[in-house]
Amino acid sequence: MIKLWNMPKITLLLIVSLLAAVAGAQAQKVQLIDKQATRETKALYQNLWRLSGKHTLFGHQHATEYGHGWAGEAGRSDVKSVTGSHPAVIGVDFSGFSGSSPEAMERAKEAVRQNVVDTYNRGGITTVAWHFNNPVSEGGFYWKDSVSLPAVKYIIPGGEAHAQYKVILNGIGEWAHSIKGEDGALVPVIFRPYHEFDGDWFWWGKAHTSREDFIQLWRFTVTYLRDSLQVHNFIYAFSPDNRFNSEAEFLERYPGDDWVDMVGMDNYADVGRDQYDIETATRKLKIVSDYAVKKKKLAAFTETGLESIPNKTWWTKTLLPILKAEGMRLAYVLVWRNDIWSPTHYYAPYPGHGSVPDFMEFYHDPFSLFEKDLGAIYKRKKFLGVF
Repeated sequence: MIKLWNMPKITLLLIVSLLAAVAGAQAQKVQLIDKQATRETKALYQNLWRLSGKHTLFGHQHATEYGHGWAGEAGRSDVKSVTGSHPAVIGVDFSGFSGSSPEAMERAKEAVRQNVVDTYNRGGITTVAWHFNNPVSEGGFYWKDSVSLPAVKYIIPGGEAHAQYKVILNGIGEWAHSIKGEDGALVPVIFRPYHEFDGDWFWWGKAHTSREDFIQLWRFTVTYLRDSLQVHNFIYAFSPDNRFNSEAEFLERYPGDDWVDMVGMDNYADVGRDQYDIETATRKLKIVSDYAVKKKKLAAFTETGLESIPNKTWWTKTLLPILKAEGMRLAYVLVWRNDIWSPTHYYAPYPGHGSVPDFMEFYHDPFSLFEKDLGAIYKRKKFLGVF
């Protein structure tokens, strides 16, 4: 047996330092709420935690499906046309998975499946929003007075449409089992249901359901997908809009740490849509980041952006200072989509746009990561026994 006190002092110091580093790194290890999560899902989660210590990944909604003036071109995105790389995070949506004909739903599922698989095969990451058409009334996913019904109370356990909701979740579960990469592995995705619930514009919004019913809906959704349908490639993200000013307000409808992997927020209002208030945007996002660090979860700026990007230095003078704020730890930031037809509804630059030079500065900043920067994001990093 080796006696530490008989070792040379320098050797002893090195061993003590290494043990301390291992202990500190282990203390920072994060765990998914799904103990049966796939190897690739666990690796993605822990690698995002590792990267978020020094970087933030850039994301764009519907980036590879369509863009400013184009649609359905393989290998294309407006971000890639500008920078040479796709965004690190690609946003897709389950909006077409219910509420239409069986044929239309199957086409939607296949299109999203192919997009997710292609992203995985390139080494990118997918986050899934759910603009869920009201399952018990007309009105779509938005709340429409005199048309929409407050569907949450209908679809939770005990509600008259609960069986119908389970059928919809069965379709999502089947889809989750179908997304396999060229390596044969199930593709991990960040699933972000019922976003912006603190506003009133969606039927699941605060004015249309109680706190208790919303939490029950969230917990049932996670439990049914994970435990009943054996979906083990989802990372569950919780993201209100920006209508909070304290951790207590942020957590008002939080379902609990056992049902959430990632916390985030959507905020367009404070970054140029309604006002330029970097201090407020940073403070609110820091509440999210601080909670994630405290609870060993991931945090993200789940939606933001400035429509049409009229501020040509928005990327480095508004967004980047928020992301780089002291103590901020974010896995990714995602800007909204570039519409095919609209001349004004876009949130990422396209070739020739006036903000391209500033976006290129944002792109070249070592802090921001794009798809080409990710490397083996789905492989565990064996460093000091942590990954």
